[in-house]
Amino acid sequence: MLKLISVLLFFISISLFSVESRCSRGCDLALASYYVWQGANLTFISEVLNSSIVPFSTLNFDPILIYNRQVPNKDSVQAFSRLNVPFPCDCINGDFLGHVFTFSVRPGDTYDKIASEYYSGLTTVDWLQRFNSYPPTNIPDSGVVNVVVNCSCGDPIISRDYGLFITYPLRQNETLNTVLTQTNLSSDLSSLVQSYNPGVNFSSGAGLVYIPGRDADNSFRPLKSSTPGLSGGVIAGVSIAAIVVALLLAFGIYARFFRKRKGTTLLSTVSQDLPAEGGNVFGESPAAVASSPGLTGITVDKSVEFSYEELAQATDNFSLANKIGEGGFGAVYYANLRGEEVAIKKMDMQASKEFLAELKVLTHVHHLNLVRLIGYCVEGSLFLVYEFIENGNLSQHLRGQSREPLPWSNRVQIALDSARGLEYIHEHTVPVYIHRDIKPANILIDKKFRAKVADFGLTKLTEVGSASIPTRLVGTFGYMPPEYAQYGDVSPKVDVYAFGVVLYELISAKEAIVKANGSLAESKGLVALFEDALDEPDPKEAFRKLVDERLGDNYPLDAVFKMAQLAKACTHENPQLRPSMRSIVVALMTLSSSTEDWDVGSFYENQALVNLMAGR
Repeated sequence: MLKLISVLLFFISISLFSVESRCSRGCDLALASYYVWQGANLTFISEVLNSSIVPFSTLNFDPILIYNRQVPNKDSVQAFSRLNVPFPCDCINGDFLGHVFTFSVRPGDTYDKIASEYYSGLTTVDWLQRFNSYPPTNIPDSGVVNVVVNCSCGDPIISRDYGLFITYPLRQNETLNTVLTQTNLSSDLSSLVQSYNPGVNFSSGAGLVYIPGRDADNSFRPLKSSTPGLSGGVIAGVSIAAIVVALLLAFGIYARFFRKRKGTTLLSTVSQDLPAEGGNVFGESPAAVASSPGLTGITVDKSVEFSYEELAQATDNFSLANKIGEGGFGAVYYANLRGEEVAIKKMDMQASKEFLAELKVLTHVHHLNLVRLIGYCVEGSLFLVYEFIENGNLSQHLRGQSREPLPWSNRVQIALDSARGLEYIHEHTVPVYIHRDIKPANILIDKKFRAKVADFGLTKLTEVGSASIPTRLVGTFGYMPPEYAQYGDVSPKVDVYAFGVVLYELISAKEAIVKANGSLAESKGLVALFEDALDEPDPKEAFRKLVDERLGDNYPLDAVFKMAQLAKACTHENPQLRPSMRSIVVALMTLSSSTEDWDVGSFYENQALVNLMAGR
């Protein structure tokens, strides 16, 4: 309880700091002026600015087109013109307004190429270096780069008539007048625009300026009025003070009535409320783990809060030599901590929501096919400490040049292990957890080539039987189903769809988005690629061209075809017709058994299995 309060007080201190920060909130909409270079198209622009994140088979460009009435259709984007691309404008770490996009690095990419070409000057090399830990000369080919684009929500001191702004990167030979013409503004507004950009030389050929923009109905959006009465800072201060008082009262009650329960930690306290079949990572009750003489190192009855000094010492001050991975919210380091091999995720402060999400999920949920959380630290940065998984992630095994190709039997087992982990969080916990970022990079492989699902920072809770509530889009391009990408609808079937994409990847070793000739501009979703093969007169023959060539002939074509049929069911456009994770586990168990004869016809003709897959 004391440690839980310390964590809460830590985040309250962050909130208190933001009261006096340079921004306290953002706005729901800003526009980025994207300069269309030769070869760029709406597909590429949508991907890098994450504005229309849906599978390529159902890509919807309407969010961009409604702000660009001059574009006749989605297939005709004029080179060397500009497009206004919508994106949310966030208050980042209470310090400045901007939005963090994620970009998947390709071989040969540099910070300069990402900033000047892919993002058309909307960010800079300096900004990329500030928000990423990759050195400029060593950006990994499969890495993910945080791309920060600044934005504006308006200024009530200048005018309340303008609340929507365009982030406009200046180019050579531009002037204030050409910028006004490009953004469809009258020259009468030149002094107003200059007021929003004090001291800026519009003829400098570089840098960002902020220009009032027009809404989808081609009208200016007025600045939203602040809540009358107390200022935002005062309201926040009062609210935080109330939370502190409530915490202190709660602690007083705890100290008075539960003094005898000394030594109970956050993790062990929560573990006692787990369902019986959940147990913990060892498949035993917390009490059994605590008393087991064969276990060494860190167990759930010990403190799970580490000091920064301890983590720094174990990682040699987070040296590059100990760095084993990079994610969207920070780097991962190897360490030997208290006699146990661990992986330490060091997260940025602005990832507090993701940090708390993982802490909450992994202290409640324990399963052999879910990565085990050992502890945390909230000093200086946010740290999560996990069990160390020796063999990296599935993406590295499927596409890493230094890895041996995974045998087909291992691929089926990895699929089954991952499905079991997802089945547990979907069907054996209350409330239900939805991962929302299932992909090979988040499936870890141990030394016995068994799989564990990891990275629960985007996990969402939902009560069984509750209606789906639209939410902000998170996740990874290529793994999002249509109903989520278009409407924000969240259900366990979001994970089912992504899992179907992973099944296709296990078969082909291709990425979720297949780049033709290495070009993002000429890409196709893996789902669409397999559906085309399934529609061929001889689908099995078409499949031979999609199977991972590193397997050679060492695979059973019938089994590959059956897994593809299962993947097709998982990626059905209608979420109601996708199978549940329970039925997927049953299907994969059957597929992995050499004694069962499971043909495609019986797979669909067996009414009991059909009902099970439909969730009935």
